[in-house]
Amino acid sequence: MRTARLYLRLLGAHFRALLEYEADFLILALATVLMQVVNLVFLAALFARVPVLNGWTFWSMVLMFGTVTLAEGVGSLFFEGMWNLAWQINRGELDYFLVRPYPVALQSSSAAVGINGLSNIVVGGLMIGAGLAHVDVVWTPWRVALGALLLISSVVIKLSISLATNAASFWLSSPTPLFAFAMHQVGDLARFPLSIYPMALKAVLGVALPFAFISFFPVAYLLDTGQSRWVGLLTPLVAAYCAGTAVFIFKRGLRRYESAGN
Repeated sequence: MRTARLYLRLLGAHFRALLEYEADFLILALATVLMQVVNLVFLAALFARVPVLNGWTFWSMVLMFGTVTLAEGVGSLFFEGMWNLAWQINRGELDYFLVRPYPVALQSSSAAVGINGLSNIVVGGLMIGAGLAHVDVVWTPWRVALGALLLISSVVIKLSISLATNAASFWLSSPTPLFAFAMHQVGDLARFPLSIYPMALKAVLGVALPFAFISFFPVAYLLDTGQSRWVGLLTPLVAAYCAGTAVFIFKRGLRRYESAGN
């Protein structure tokens, strides 16, 4: 609990600093909302031509888009600092983190706040709500609890992949997280059904980098869509595996950290 309180206080300090520039905050929030609106317009245009995409309707796709957007929003708002890890390594700023009695990974993650994450959380939540309101799902207490667990697991998977790919900066010399950005772009493919991709890409998104467990598999299970819908039940296990792997990679990378100039 003490660690959680410290984490929230660090985030709060950055958040208050950002709010000093209200115009910047509003512009960035509006830009994020417009980006998601463009995604919805693209979906609407696509389904105006193709009513069903490999068994997926417009609103089920909105549900998938919303899940990815919400997961990205949580990462941006609460863990944006991990995207500065490459710069912190290159500049030797991790020296300050190493001498403090607080987990290094959490210090790095709380070093920045992404205001766009707040917009993504709100818009993603609205997309999920709209999608669920237009799909035929019989909700029971068990299904509601399972849906919440799958959503939390999806967020954990997204955060874990971001931490693991950013931790690759310990082995790279670039001051920018090029590898992590590239993997983030690959993750955008998870907005669409895994079944539309060739087998090689299915293996990447379903196994090597399990972005499909952020949206496709959980949503397929809840909507009872597709032959692989039962794989969605593995989402919590995949989340635990991704979190453990990310922590392992970060700790191994931290061992080889030599500060700046060495």
